[in-house]
Parts: sequence; C-alpha cells; structure tokens
Amino acid sequence: MAKNFHEIRDPIHVFIKLDTDERKILDSQPFQRLRHIHQLAMSYLVYPGATHKRFEHSLGVMELAGRIFDVITHKENVHGKIRELLPEISVDHRLHYWRRALRMAALCHDLGHLPFSHAAEKELLPEDWSHEKLTVAFINSPEMREIWNTITPPLRPEDIIKLAVGPKKLKDVTFSDWEAIMAEIIVGDSFGVDRIDYLLRDSYHAGVTYGKFDHFRLIDTLRILPRTSGENGGSQEPMLGVEEGGLHSAEALLLARYFMYSQVYFHPIRRSYDIHLKDFLLEWLPGGKFPTDIKELILITDNEVLVELLGAARDTTKRGHDAARRIVKREHYKKVYQKNPDDIRKNPESGEVIFEALKEKYGENNVRRDFRTSGNSTFEFPILCNDGRIAASFDISQVLQNLPEASFDYIFIRPDLREQAYEWLRDNRDTLLTRRIEEE
Repeated sequence: MAKNFHEIRDPIHVFIKLDTDERKILDSQPFQRLRHIHQLAMSYLVYPGATHKRFEHSLGVMELAGRIFDVITHKENVHGKIRELLPEISVDHRLHYWRRALRMAALCHDLGHLPFSHAAEKELLPEDWSHEKLTVAFINSPEMREIWNTITPPLRPEDIIKLAVGPKKLKDVTFSDWEAIMAEIIVGDSFGVDRIDYLLRDSYHAGVTYGKFDHFRLIDTLRILPRTSGENGGSQEPMLGVEEGGLHSAEALLLARYFMYSQVYFHPIRRSYDIHLKDFLLEWLPGGKFPTDIKELILITDNEVLVELLGAARDTTKRGHDAARRIVKREHYKKVYQKNPDDIRKNPESGEVIFEALKEKYGENNVRRDFRTSGNSTFEFPILCNDGRIAASFDISQVLQNLPEASFDYIFIRPDLREQAYEWLRDNRDTLLTRRIEEE
C-alpha cells in the first residue's frame, strides 16, 4: 500500500530533517547566500508578509521532490509499460542513488539567482547568461564538487546539474528518459515541485488564498506513464502524469498558477517597483551588469543592494538616486493605463499606441511600459483512467482546454502627472487608436 501523504504536514510549516550529507549542502557558502535573496523581489512593499527567502523555498522543493520520488517509484504505483521503458525503476541501489541526487538537485536548483530573484534578470546579466547558467557554475564550483565527492556514494555533479536545470535550459546536453523524468519532478511545467512549493509558499506569505490547492492528493496520485496507451502508433515516451482521481487536484494547481500570476506576480505596484529597482541597478552595477564570476556574485545579496539603495536615496550625488528615492519614499510611478478588450478590438497594438502617445505628450523619461505573459505552456500530460486506459489531459479536462493565460500590459507615469494624464487619455484615446489604424 502506498504511503498516505495526507498524514504528512505541509512543507511550509514542517521542520525538515536533514541527514549529514544534506547538511553539508545547507552549510555551504552558495546555499547560505539564499538566506539573503527575497523570493518575491520587492513584493513585500505591497504584501508586507512576503519577506520569505529562496533558502526556505529550496528546502521545501527538496522535501516535495523526495515525496514524489517515493510515490512514483513505489512498486504498486509503477505502470507495467514503465518497467520496460525505465529499467532503472526496478534496481534498488540505482533508486537509492537517484533519490539522493534528486533531493540534492532540488536543494541546489536556485543557487544562481540574482539579488531580488527575477527582477530584470535579462537586462542585468550579459548576453547568453541566466540564473540557470549561474546555478550550473555554482554546482560545479570547487566547494560543491568537494561535497559531491564526500557523499556516500559519491554523486556526479553532471547528474545534479541535469536534474536541477532540466532539458529546456540545457539544450546541448543529452538526457536519457530516466533523467528527463527526474528533472521533470523539479522543473516540470505541469507538476514540478519548484512550482508546487512557490505557489503554496508565496500564497501563504502574501496572505492570499489564490495559490492553495490539494497538493497532498495530487502527489499521492502522480505516476510515471507513457504519453499514450500506444494504440494506433501513439508515443510511448514516459512522462509524469496523474491517476484520474487526481485530475481535479492537477486542475486546481494550474488554476492556482493563473490566479497567483494575475493577482500577485503581475500586481501593477509590484511591477512598478521592479522597474525602479532595475533602473537603480543599471546605474549602480559596474557596466550595468551583475558579475558572472561566482566568486564575485556570491558576495552580492539583497543586503548589499539595499545598503547601497538606501545610501543613494539619501544622497542626490550618488548614482541611481532618483530610482532609489522612489523606492524608499514610495514615490513609485503609478499605473495610468492597462490593456482593455475594447481598445484591443479597435487596435491590436493599443498598448504600444498609447505608450508612444504618452511619451510624446509627457516626456520619455516620465512614462514607462511593462508587459508580458506567464508563458505558453500547454500543460498536456497523460491520465491513467479508471478503466486502465491512458488518455491525454486535453481530451478529458475541459478546465485545461479553457485555461486562461495570465498576462498584463501596464503603462506607468510619474505620480504627479497621473491625474492630468488620465484626463488627457480619456479625451484622446479613441482618436489615437483609430488614427493609428488609418495610418497603417
């Protein structure tokens, strides 16, 4: 009988026991740095409780990864075809190695995050660099390699890297089916424990309920399944799926993701602070970029940035003064416009049109635009039906067929200009949108 995970407390609250080898990672300098990296950048200026760090998130991801591994490799939960596709799943000593590697990879998956996490990462790193690439560098560092070698049995850093980063970010690296499944446990689009933990944890600390779902039920019903039953030449590629009884929990997870993006991650004031933080860092950092040498990066956390930011806010002669002052004194740019269905029907490029018009009217430095989507993941996964057949999630779930995509298109303006800009937009918006169509 599979272990009943409903009896295990939530990883947000539980004290996680670490063995000697895991404690070595916890005490390492790269991992201790995560104690000083905010999970949600400056969201605590909007949601005061959202002061949690990457440190506790990584612990939660490790805990959840171990739980899922135990469920999907339990003998009673292994689908017959998976035994043929993944011979590793029937070899006990190999399972022991991969469970340890998986937990270590989960613990290390965020080592490369910049101060304040995702805020303006693309603009603040050199081309072709990302926090995933920095994570690889940390895992391969001499300090970490020494730890991998002292673990019994020793772990291969290349395995840790594969599982922590995944095939989407390591496009030049070959993954076996087994390695791809192990990586999917951590970074998978549908059931990755990175996502499961941050939704639950961010929701808890922000004081909202949008991110909650029954992760106990979801984990207990996860299975490794072939993509289809194999009939009519369907793909037999193994991937994480769910028993039919866990489908509603899976739907709830993906709906929670949509609501958390819409209500928390894409909150307009949080996005405005991200803009000011990026502006400050572009002026404060040498060359406007974070270092990619991990010996230098390891010395830069939110603490160092905040000290400089406070100093710049109080001294008009320091670089980044204006951006720092706006953060410290809460004089952030205010939202003056966001995408509207009526405007989009009149002009699909309404956001760009309004942005250019406001820049021309009030000055380029006084108006900022921020827009993006949560991504185009399809969230398709196999479902083990009650009659033993395997079906695609899109064929069964109407929720997934109609799952909305979280997105935003905000235009911000200097706060003392907002009321004037509101009135000007109200009087000129329709003319601006229709004139642009006629010009094109």
